[in-house]
Amino acid sequence: MSFPHAKSLFVALGVALCCNASPIFAQHGEHAGAQTQHGGQHNAPRNEAHGNSATAATKATPPANPLTLTDMAGRKVVIPDITDRPYRVFGSAPPLNVLLHVINPENMIGLSFAVPPAAAEFFPPRVSRLPVLGGVFGQGPQMNAEAVLALQPDFAIGWKSPFVDANRIEAGFARMGLPVVFIQLDTLADWPAALRFTGKLLRQEKRGEELARDVEQTLVRLEKLKTIPEARRPRVYYAEGPDGLTTDCHLSFHTEALELAGAYNVYRCTPKDHYGMEKVSLEQVLAYAPDIILTHDRGFASLVRQSPRWQGVNAVREGRIHLIPRWPHNWVDRPPSVMRALGALWLANLFYPTDFPLDVPTETRRFYRLFLGQELSDAQLEGLFR
Repeated sequence: MSFPHAKSLFVALGVALCCNASPIFAQHGEHAGAQTQHGGQHNAPRNEAHGNSATAATKATPPANPLTLTDMAGRKVVIPDITDRPYRVFGSAPPLNVLLHVINPENMIGLSFAVPPAAAEFFPPRVSRLPVLGGVFGQGPQMNAEAVLALQPDFAIGWKSPFVDANRIEAGFARMGLPVVFIQLDTLADWPAALRFTGKLLRQEKRGEELARDVEQTLVRLEKLKTIPEARRPRVYYAEGPDGLTTDCHLSFHTEALELAGAYNVYRCTPKDHYGMEKVSLEQVLAYAPDIILTHDRGFASLVRQSPRWQGVNAVREGRIHLIPRWPHNWVDRPPSVMRALGALWLANLFYPTDFPLDVPTETRRFYRLFLGQELSDAQLEGLFR
């Protein structure tokens, strides 16, 4: 089994092309555009839905035994006080479903996107069979309020972020009669607090603390890369989409793993929104002169090696195109999640094999065992990097 630095690695689409901040509360029968495999939509941006998302007949029943808590947005939220079974929780965005997956999959009532057959072995059987409920923002399937309520959730969790209109999302869930608890998890540095908060919320405090400390230790391990001067950093282009001409700003949480790993993201800018995926031209990529290309898209990786148009890019000419591991969740982005802890370590070793030594197989097994409760077989481990 080999884990080459210079060879292309497995592409990652993650759970979603995440995320615009357009909250949606779709009525029964409303659907989004065609779904792509485990990771996104290529439909037009959605319009916000106002009005009657859930009728009085489908509205959730107020809790008989209320419990008041303060969420990560500082809001007082009343949820049911349930102690005889796991909470039933609707994760309203892909990163929130990753959060539920690592804390306790038994709390999940649905997914943002269907699990493709190739990924099923990396999910607990119960999770891989969960219904697709969509979400309240992003480019994926729209949430169907009636379908969500039919599964009798105790509450929803929402994404606290500067790009997200929390008041509008809260109002939408209020029309459903469903409490929503906001959790902040934009950056990897947000995840320790998110894991501790969610662990306490779901009565999994020990689990939340264990995972939070592991992320904190990873951030400490990566700290030394901050001192590497810009001139020594590899110039990296993050190619998204089938043509590779979509990317994300160096200040976007979508590319945070690159920054944590000591890369110089050649696309220097401030993100315009949550979703990202900003268009560039091939001429711009040529001018950026990247040393390395990272991509989610296997189709693009195959195309770019054979395309005469891309041969002027050093990274292509020299075969430095790397595909990101994707199962069960993307290691780098889409969705941006706690998987960035493993992804940043992998990238740091890829960029600095001498200065940042890492036993990638051992680290991968350890992370999957701790965060995902999975013992990887040799075949599964090799498959992640193929």
